[in-house]
This record gives sequence, structure tokens and C-alpha cells, in this order.
Amino acid sequence: MSGTPDGTILITGASSGIGEALARHYARPGATLALTGRDPARLEAVAAACRNAGAVVLAEAIEVTDRAAMAVFAQRAEALAPLALVIANAGISAGTGDGGESAAQARRIFAVNVDGVLNTIHPALERMRPRRAGQIAIMSSLAGFRGFPGAPAYCAGKAAVRVLGEALRGELAADGIGVSVVCPGYVESPMTAVNRFPMPLLMPADRAARIIRRGLDRNRGRSAF
Repeated sequence: MSGTPDGTILITGASSGIGEALARHYARPGATLALTGRDPARLEAVAAACRNAGAVVLAEAIEVTDRAAMAVFAQRAEALAPLALVIANAGISAGTGDGGESAAQARRIFAVNVDGVLNTIHPALERMRPRRAGQIAIMSSLAGFRGFPGAPAYCAGKAAVRVLGEALRGELAADGIGVSVVCPGYVESPMTAVNRFPMPLLMPADRAARIIRRGLDRNRGRSAF
């Protein structure tokens, strides 16, 4: 594939779903990947596959809610090669959607889906701004365009990061940094596997990764599908 960034590609939530598919898409000889995820065993399996494809891989099981750990991880990723592309992909939902979100689930969703994005992108921007180069991708959702019963915190969090990315795209353009917002619909993953309701146009993660990568290669402001 064309358009492989010249530098480190950092992907959160890389142990499954879209994050895993993106890591596998970017893995090739000469690529440098920095991958995080919550499941150490699954993350190591993804890292091994990417190394077998020829990539240099730094992989660590880190919670994106851990601000200090994410800052250190960004520093370690930068030490391999300058951060070129950061994909803030990690996200969670409350589950099946048939019982709503508890107060604890709502707070956890915001911590991962909103604070986790901030903890991912800001350490990267500290390094990208001085060299006036780099690209940020923020994983929102089609659910970020409207609130749906059963998932208010999920929809609200995805709306928040969508608008954040749209605003940052204009703000950071003068600094030479691209910002793209990704808004997928239903994609096959452990998160959607537990849903007990119809998921129209459900697509494999590999297909979603191809669509996302095309949009990032072209520096699209938004990829919604």
C-alpha cells in the first residue's frame, strides 16, 4: 500500500477490532509501530504478527486512562522514530445496549473514550508541533451524530471527540499537522460481538481498516462509513 508514514505509527486499542486490523495493515518492512491495548496476550499476538510482516514493534499493555503511562509510552515511541501518525482508537461501550448504562459504566465510557483520546493525542502533539509535521486520527462513530436510547454516554463521548477533532483540524493546520476524524458504523469486534440487537451493514474489521487508511492517506477531515 502507498502512503506509509515515515516515522512511528502509534495505535491505541490495537489488541482487537479496528485497532488490530489497522496495525496489520500498516505492518511491513521499514514500518515502525507503537501499539497499546488492554489485553496483554492478544496484544502480543498482534505484535508478533506485525513483526513477522517486517515491522519494528513496541507493544505495551496500557490503560489509556492512565495519563502518566500514556505520556511515557509516547516518549518511548518517539525514541524509536519521530511520531508520524497517532491513531486514538481505544474505546468501549456498555455492552449489549438492552439494559442501558449504569452510572459507573457512563463514567468509565467517558474516561476511556474521551479522556483516553486526550491522553493519547496531547503527548504526541507536544512532539509534532516543534517539527511542524505529523498526523492525528481520532476514532469517533456514526453514533456521535445522534443520541441513541441505551447508549447515551457512548453517543455523547463519540460526539465530543468528533467535534474535538474537527476543531483541532483547523487549529493545527497552520502547524503542519493533519487531523482526521473517523466515524465508523458497526464493525466486527469483541465490542460488537456481545450486542443482542440488529446491526445494519455490519462489516469486517479488515474492510473498515482499508477504508480508514485510504482516508488517512488522503488527509481527509472525516471518514464516515
